[in-house]
Amino acid sequence: MWIRSTLAYRASFVMTAFGNFALTGLEFVGILLMFSQVDRLGGYTLPEIAFLYGTAGAAFGLADLFAGSLGRLGDRVRDGTLDAFLVRPAPVLAQVGADRFALRRLGRVTQGLAVMVWSLLALDITWTPLKALLVPVLLVSGAGIFSAVFMAGASFQIVAQDAAEVQNAATFGGNAMLAYPPTVFGDNLLRGVTFVLPLAFVNWLPALYILGRPYPLDLPQWVAFTPPLVAAACLGAAGLAWRGALRAYRSTGS
Repeated sequence: MWIRSTLAYRASFVMTAFGNFALTGLEFVGILLMFSQVDRLGGYTLPEIAFLYGTAGAAFGLADLFAGSLGRLGDRVRDGTLDAFLVRPAPVLAQVGADRFALRRLGRVTQGLAVMVWSLLALDITWTPLKALLVPVLLVSGAGIFSAVFMAGASFQIVAQDAAEVQNAATFGGNAMLAYPPTVFGDNLLRGVTFVLPLAFVNWLPALYILGRPYPLDLPQWVAFTPPLVAAACLGAAGLAWRGALRAYRSTGS
């Protein structure tokens, strides 16, 4: 329904999608401006950072496209409109994810993919079948991990009612962090995003294998192939949190 509503005004859809593309592109312009003054950032060249930026942006864009509406769940909890989803013969999670589905978010996905493709053309990578396979696996697994964060944040919003900014810090903030190499961050932060909130598995760990870069925290090289398992574990844990939060939901009381 939301897609049909969006495409009913195609010129408006094209302009908003392009606006989304251009707005997210300004983030990469900031990186280009930094590299007008330096040759490397944290030991990484511009094409290498562009690869990190593009993979993180595309993975996050896919998650935002299908699960971004979960970030507004706190509003429905506060005004009691979440109750309408509970009485419909369809999964509540699917309904919330489809609520006000914004097809214009494809602009972010397209922009991330465009930067990633440019970086792959600019980089001198010795390709192997494993490295080639790891690129699409990275994007799908990264989208799964970000979707799990969206779901866990929505579960917290059901309990806390007003915690959208906490969720945004992990989703939008995590996406911004992953655009830069791990060498610019401290070890404590790296441990947090590897062993607590596993955002490092979105793109850092598989991307470092593709780029032939050393791993942070002396991690073994085989962790580059674990993002699908990490994504599955995160989605499973977020699903349990979601079910528990729905059971605890008591409406507004009005």
